[in-house]
Amino acid sequence: MISSKKELSADQRQELLNTLKARFEKNMNRHEGLDWKQVQAKLESNPEKLWVLDDMEITGGEPDVVGYDSTTGDYIFYDCSAESPKGRRSVCYDRAAWESRKEHKPANNAVDMAADMGIELLTEEQYRKLQQFGTFDTKTSSWVKTPDTIRKLGGALFCDCRYGHVFVYHNGAESYYAARGFRGSLRV
Repeated sequence: MISSKKELSADQRQELLNTLKARFEKNMNRHEGLDWKQVQAKLESNPEKLWVLDDMEITGGEPDVVGYDSTTGDYIFYDCSAESPKGRRSVCYDRAAWESRKEHKPANNAVDMAADMGIELLTEEQYRKLQQFGTFDTKTSSWVKTPDTIRKLGGALFCDCRYGHVFVYHNGAESYYAARGFRGSLRV
């Protein structure tokens, strides 16, 4: 019987943990006061989350720990790549936007891709928090979770960082650009 459970092989798991540990140690400003050994123990006890983090890594997200929720005991990971993850660009906002395009449809949409990966799109607030750890999206932009009131009117929000400032913009949700992707978050 073939298992439908998404798990990495022992070698893949070790390679991913090594990558995450190196990134964690290189960027201590993102997670002051947190201990890698505790993060690793939590990851090892949640192999399905390692699968998700590997998918984030494969698509260019460079996931890293950006916080700890003491209420739930969850470590919070964000995509921390300098630019919007390369493997998640040229997508419109959601399925309704994708279906509304009559021609030149993108290959996918941000909301469905995030759900398929097992991550959540960053909110505007989370995007601004990310920018406190460095400068991200100086050449690209990233879709962010859009309030229903805006989405119902056909729009969607995206963010970037230009001139040392975080900008939040709007676009038709059906639009897509080679330099626009999305960033996600994961709780472990």
